[in-house]
Amino acid sequence: MSTFRSDPLDELVIPDGIHVEEHDLVTDGDVIIGSQTSVGFGVRAANVIAGERVAFGGHIEAEGDCRLDMWCEVADNVLVGEDAYLGERVQIGGGLRVAGDLDIGDDVEIEEGFDANGRIIIRDPMPTIVFLFMYLSQLLRIGEEEAAEQLVASLVDDEHGQKPVLIPKGSRVSDDAWQVSTPGRIGDGCRLHGNIRAESLVVGRDNEIFGSLRAREGITVGARTEITGNVTTREGTVRIGPEAVIRGDVSGEYVEVHHDATVDGGIRATEETSMVSENVIEDSVVPDPDTATEENEPLGPEPAESSD
Repeated sequence: MSTFRSDPLDELVIPDGIHVEEHDLVTDGDVIIGSQTSVGFGVRAANVIAGERVAFGGHIEAEGDCRLDMWCEVADNVLVGEDAYLGERVQIGGGLRVAGDLDIGDDVEIEEGFDANGRIIIRDPMPTIVFLFMYLSQLLRIGEEEAAEQLVASLVDDEHGQKPVLIPKGSRVSDDAWQVSTPGRIGDGCRLHGNIRAESLVVGRDNEIFGSLRAREGITVGARTEITGNVTTREGTVRIGPEAVIRGDVSGEYVEVHHDATVDGGIRATEETSMVSENVIEDSVVPDPDTATEENEPLGPEPAESSD
């Protein structure tokens, strides 16, 4: 059974296998973006859902549906394999091509015109994020917690079992930096460019990140992950897993480094530095709520071995 959370956009979630390729974020799953967020690159995904005032610096390619709420801006083309929903005052710098139906609000600007093979309905669709949370609040108000949990599960797991990319409200995401004011989780086997800033960070295994990690409350880096940059936290603990490679400095209040990890720069701790032999990650960083993870490494370190 999944852990119930009333707000599925209260953290940055990058699921397993996400790559940023030639200025595009590419995933077989969905991308869900909170309002007032800037996405500096293009997006290729199964479905794309964006809240109000989201700005895309590239194109959008959605194999399924694409829903852009009011005042969204897209610098290039929008290609949609199924249906598209555009709120009022959406601006698209290229063309819009929709294989299915188009539901479009007032004062939408599409610089290079649009083409829809299905029905075209001109109205003001309710913003997707607003609708989802109004529905969720109503379910909770009438005591339908099981139905509310199923709704949240549907947001965080698509029909193919691929977890969506979740970008919280007010984020700034680009090739140079990923800046969020919430906790962040990065799964396994990802390849990302840019410095990552979050309230706290857990980075899974076998990742390549070309940039620094900075968090206020703590950072965990899983086995065999390579970070080309510094790993820094103002408070809490930095944990570096086995065979991880940090091509920069590591600093925090407490620092725990696995014996088999490599840190090319300096290690600085305001309180204590420890060398540990335990794995630093137990469960999947972006877990499948319906699948046990007995074969995964341990999530929080067991008591550390101190070394002077």
